[in-house]
Amino acid sequence: MLTQHAQIRAQQRGIPPLVVQWLLEFGSEAKAPGGVTRRYFDKEARRRLASAVGSAVVDRMGDLMNLYLVESADKVITTGVRTRRIKRS
Repeated sequence: MLTQHAQIRAQQRGIPPLVVQWLLEFGSEAKAPGGVTRRYFDKEARRRLASAVGSAVVDRMGDLMNLYLVESADKVITTGVRTRRIKRS
């Protein structure tokens, strides 16, 4: 479930709802300060996604594979474009 803030940010940043769904299903997790979780596409997540939807689809997604979302208590708080490497703890 997306909060109103997450819906607005996704729209502003041109993030399709399908990619948000894929992040929730296939994205890798990293714990962040404040008890929230970041989900993003790393190499393993891209492999999982490719096995579900096909590698041609993942190859064509390009910059959409650099997206992330932040969730807490099963609610997506915000979405964004990853510009730096996410450090795992």
